[in-house]
Amino acid sequence: MEGAIEDRSISIIIPTFNGASRIGNCLDALLKQTTGRDVDILVVNDGSTDNTAEVVRGNPGVRLISQRNAGPAAARNRGALEARGTLLLFTDDDCVPMAGWLNAMIEPFDDPEVVGAKGIYRTRQKRLAARFVQIEYEDRYRLMAHLDCIDFIDTYSAAFRRDRFLEMAGYDTSFPVACAEDVELSYRMSAEGWKMKFAPAAIVYHTHPDTLMQYLKKKYKFAYWRVLAVRKNPSKAVKDSHTPQLMKLQLLFAPALLAAAAFDLAARPVFPLSLLVLVAFLLSTLPFVLRAIGKDPIVGLLSPLLLAARSCAQLLGVTAGLIYARRTPVESPSRSPV
Repeated sequence: MEGAIEDRSISIIIPTFNGASRIGNCLDALLKQTTGRDVDILVVNDGSTDNTAEVVRGNPGVRLISQRNAGPAAARNRGALEARGTLLLFTDDDCVPMAGWLNAMIEPFDDPEVVGAKGIYRTRQKRLAARFVQIEYEDRYRLMAHLDCIDFIDTYSAAFRRDRFLEMAGYDTSFPVACAEDVELSYRMSAEGWKMKFAPAAIVYHTHPDTLMQYLKKKYKFAYWRVLAVRKNPSKAVKDSHTPQLMKLQLLFAPALLAAAAFDLAARPVFPLSLLVLVAFLLSTLPFVLRAIGKDPIVGLLSPLLLAARSCAQLLGVTAGLIYARRTPVESPSRSPV
C-alpha cells in the first residue's frame, strides 16, 4: 500500500486572503510531509492586501498563484486548474496539518471507486466556546465513523480525484464567502452516486471561535448559506451524513417557546405550555449533553444553554437565507467534460 501512495501525483491547494499571519504555520507543517515526494503545493493568493505573497515566497517548493479577489471558491478552482497532480488536496490557511495527514488523506483512494475524502479538525484551545465547538465537530464525526460512504466534505481537510473535480466544474462561485460551497459540491457529487470516504486519521489543527458571540455569528452564517446549498440540492434537506437530526428539530425551539408563552398569557392554563416546550427541548439535548460530559464536564453541563443559543442563531440564519434564496435565481456550475 505504501508504494501505491508514493507513486501518486498530488497537488495541495491553499486559498488565502490576507493570510500572512497564518499561512506560515500551515506551510511548515505541509513541507515536513512532502519532502522528496511528488507533491505540488499551490497557494492561491486571492487579492490579499497584506504581505501574504512575501511570506509564501519564503517557502521554497511552494507555488504562488496570484489573482484579483474573487472569493475562496474561485481561488480553489483556479488552483485545481493549474494543479499537476491527479489527486487534489485542499486545506485552509488557518489550518496546521498534523504529521501523517497527507498519507491519511490519500489512503482512501486505494479504492478506485473513491472520488473524495474528508479529514477532521482538532484544536488546542482552552476557552469554553472553542471546547464546545470541538465537541460539536466530534459529535458529527461520530455520525460518519461507521458509514461506508459520506456526502459531506469540508474544505479544511478535503481530497478529490482531479478529473472528477473538474468534471463537476469545481466549487460553486456563487458562494462569495468560505461557507457552504464545500457542502454544495459534496451534495452534487453524492447525487451522481460517487463514493466519498471519511478519513478520521487525517487531522488538521484549527483555531475555533473562542467567544460566544463569534460562535453564534458563525452559526448564523453557516445556516444562511446552507439554505442555498440545500436549495440547489433539495434531496439533502431531509438528511445528510453530517447533520444531526436533533439539531434540525431544535431549530423549532425559539418559535415554539414564543408561541407557548403567548398561549399561556392568553389562556392561563393550569399547566404552562411554555414549561412543556422547555422540558421537550432539554430532553432533545440530553444525548449530546451525556456525550459531552464524558469529554468535558463543564462544557457538558452548559451545553443546554449553548445549544439553545445555537438554535436561535441558526433559525435567524435559515430565515435570512430563505429570504435571500427567494430573491435570487438558482444557478449551478456547468459540468465540464474531462
